[in-house]
Amino acid sequence: MTDLGFSCLDARPDPFAAAPTLLFRLRLTEPDGGRVQAAVLRCQIRVEPRRRRHTPREAELLGDLFGDPSRWGTTLTALQFANVSATVPGFTGETEIDLPVPVTYDLEVAAARYFAALDDGEIPLILLFSGTVFTRTPQGLSAGQVPWDREARHRLPVAVWRELMDRHFPGQGWLRLDRETLRELGRFKSARALTTWDETVRALLAQTREAAG
Repeated sequence: MTDLGFSCLDARPDPFAAAPTLLFRLRLTEPDGGRVQAAVLRCQIRVEPRRRRHTPREAELLGDLFGDPSRWGTTLTALQFANVSATVPGFTGETEIDLPVPVTYDLEVAAARYFAALDDGEIPLILLFSGTVFTRTPQGLSAGQVPWDREARHRLPVAVWRELMDRHFPGQGWLRLDRETLRELGRFKSARALTTWDETVRALLAQTREAAG
């Protein structure tokens, strides 16, 4: 194994990506100052909800993920965010790289639903590293594994996530529906001569409020 160290310096939207992508700035350190010929990294990123406080409004929106706040002592578990890979060029001592991480806005995905429920503050993340490191020895090129315990933490500002989404979906969100549900919505929309799906959903919500009140 190779004793590489990892830290996450920041994360920012990729301004040139065709789809929502965050660039995580990573620093890799070879503690002995030796030469690394190259590395192939794998990184699993998880959300750690226990590491932040949630407002009552956020708790209400997170009910479908974690249940009632009275049960959060057992239900507030980590959420899978991403699994990505990267190739690191050769370096001596330490280097920095950008790790591109695609970000979905599909609210059927737990991490996306969690992000969308937050008003402000930071999103606590943990980055877990694995992979292969290539070094030069007197016998030639040697391959070693990244130790299983290599990790780094980062607190992603909610504002950065919102900036990313607004670049691609300004003022919008995505909701996946069953085909038959869409057909029923289409009938409702046509019967009332509504022009957009947004108007259709708002009309349904208003109708539900009237029936309940």
